[in-house]
Amino acid sequence: MKAMFLCLLHAAFVHGFEFPWSEYGQKSLSTDSAPISVCRYDPASCGCCLMQRQIQRMEQFFNNTVTELNQELTNTKMILHNLRASRSAFSVALNNQASLSCFGPFSDDRLIIYQHVFLNLGDNYNPQTGVFTVPSSGAYSLAVTIYGLVSPDKNLASCANLQVNGQTVAPLSEKHGPDSEDSSTAVVAVHLNAGDKVSVSLPSGCTVCDDSHHFNTFTGFLLYAV
Repeated sequence: MKAMFLCLLHAAFVHGFEFPWSEYGQKSLSTDSAPISVCRYDPASCGCCLMQRQIQRMEQFFNNTVTELNQELTNTKMILHNLRASRSAFSVALNNQASLSCFGPFSDDRLIIYQHVFLNLGDNYNPQTGVFTVPSSGAYSLAVTIYGLVSPDKNLASCANLQVNGQTVAPLSEKHGPDSEDSSTAVVAVHLNAGDKVSVSLPSGCTVCDDSHHFNTFTGFLLYAV
């Protein structure tokens, strides 16, 4: 170790050679440059000369590696940001009232407005209109559960239609039978495009009822973006 140190001092000071240590991120001396003059005038110092050239190569290698790692880090952060921005999930119920109340029947079709929000990640569900607007294209999971309670003397049914852009994707229906409670559930996985409108429609003559037990729910979330 002592001999190596003396060798470096000999090359640097006796022959007036300056070691070209560069600041981080600056370009180092090219390894293809002409041989350092100390090797021409003092062959005994060539070991120090070769060591210096090797140090230059290592410095350039590490600088290039740091640059590549910084670029990879930037790309990873961008991907993570895009993933977070595309997250979307919602889960809502018809209402949260203490006593049971019903929506319908009506003489025409109506959109069901789910007013109680459990989750609205991304704020893409509008509790004022009952419509979920798809933020980004991808595969989505959608689920609807309906429930109705009517007296035996009324010929009503619990029914609804899960819709995308006004077109029925999955109908739900249970005709009124001997009991007074009707329910139905639909779960689908569908491809949706950014800007699509997802909603649940109540057909004419149908009814759904709910309270704080949340018998009527509407849920959707992004499985993966495409």
